[in-house]
Amino acid sequence: MALCHNRHRRNAQPSPRTWRARSTLLIWAIISLVSACATPKSDAALDFSRQFQAIQKFGPRGVENYEAWRSLISVLGNRTENAKVIEVNEFFNRRILFRDDTIVWHQDDYWATPIETLGKGAGDCEDFVIAKYMTLTLLGIPAAKFRLTYVRALLGGPGSTLSQAHMVLAYYPAPEGEPLVLDNLITDIKPASQRPDLVPVFSFNNDGVWMPGNNARPAGNVQRLTRWMNLQERMRAEGF
Repeated sequence: MALCHNRHRRNAQPSPRTWRARSTLLIWAIISLVSACATPKSDAALDFSRQFQAIQKFGPRGVENYEAWRSLISVLGNRTENAKVIEVNEFFNRRILFRDDTIVWHQDDYWATPIETLGKGAGDCEDFVIAKYMTLTLLGIPAAKFRLTYVRALLGGPGSTLSQAHMVLAYYPAPEGEPLVLDNLITDIKPASQRPDLVPVFSFNNDGVWMPGNNARPAGNVQRLTRWMNLQERMRAEGF
């Protein structure tokens, strides 16, 4: 489901009613994605043989990206949690180009597996978030420390009413603390309070869905829908 758009498409401005309707649909369409891909495995549980077979169809550049990703996982295995977050964020922001699904996959809505994102060397904001999330959980960081966060990214500077749908990965070093924002548009990882350009719409992880101002408990159950189980199937086929 395409949330983010490249800058050549950012002039379309949904009405508040459209935002509310879109948010409601996205909440229930996206919940099942989390249950499909949020159960982390350790690096040792990956089937590298199947992954290598899957990546080969993308050609030499895809294989190069995949081998760099495997090397990253190996190098970061014993590093601190903070170092893992920084390095994984920089890795994907540096190696993967930000492109719409219509350009990369010739589809309006497509959720790529990490192997597909590495293979194509390009993806939209959801693909960055999924790849970072899966990599960080593979590195042993608890999935509960992350929330995949749908936001409105404000455009045009102070006073502008322009915005676009976007997704970022929120990382909570402490359960009740302020999250840090991993964004494919800005590589610097900043506290949420230092990203006034991002207006939260909702966030989710394997425990549930959170609406702004409802941090105490989840607002929905991630097991409710299964529309995106095909993503889990594709990831299993790729050795995850």
